[in-house]
Amino acid sequence: MAAGTSNYWEDLRKQARQLENELDLKLVSFSKLCTSYSHSSARDGGRDRYSSDTTPLLNGSSQDRMFETMAIEIEQLLARLTGVNDKMAEYTNSAGVPSLNAALMHTLQRHRDILQDYTHEFHKTKANFMAIRERENLMGSVRKDIESYKSGSGVNNRRTELFLKEHDHLRNSDRLIEETISIAMATKENMTSQRGMLKSIHSKMNTLANRFPAVNSLIQRINLRKRRDSLILGGVIGICTILLLLYAFH
Repeated sequence: MAAGTSNYWEDLRKQARQLENELDLKLVSFSKLCTSYSHSSARDGGRDRYSSDTTPLLNGSSQDRMFETMAIEIEQLLARLTGVNDKMAEYTNSAGVPSLNAALMHTLQRHRDILQDYTHEFHKTKANFMAIRERENLMGSVRKDIESYKSGSGVNNRRTELFLKEHDHLRNSDRLIEETISIAMATKENMTSQRGMLKSIHSKMNTLANRFPAVNSLIQRINLRKRRDSLILGGVIGICTILLLLYAFH
């Protein structure tokens, strides 16, 4: 009976790891799709002044369909992983589970943390994609109004030229901000992968700290250094963001 329940638990863990690996690959592709969408919109925007009004703002219809398809696939994977986590929780709470229940709960919590991280990352990337698409649609409407005004008046006056230059300046600023966001997302992915390793190390260090007071003091110093590094990193990111905004609206 114990062997049967152990096999059931291992099957659930195997399913969870497989779904987590699939989600990791899907989310990376999803993030790249969002980045390529913003970059292609920037390139197309630079050519719009020399193209006709019938040329679309973005060659993004296929990207939109790909976005919808990938979003549905990721949501389905998240739902499946949630179901597996629920089954693992039911198993840990069921009668007849051996005294290793604490270890099982630790494993279950780790899978829940991974699920929460993937869910947060998916919703953040999806929100960024929708914001980019809405902004590009708005920019396309503005450009179309400008072209309509130019064709109606037949005169490329000074005011229109200044407006177009300001529009180009705003697009360049948007491109810089998007590149900064891409760098921040890549940094976040690296920090997420390191977070799992740090959690495991932190758990082992806590076990040692309960046995050796000197190790506990070392952990406290490490935590203080981590907080200091986090504050420094946050300050650098904040300063860079402020400088970019000042440059964008200069």
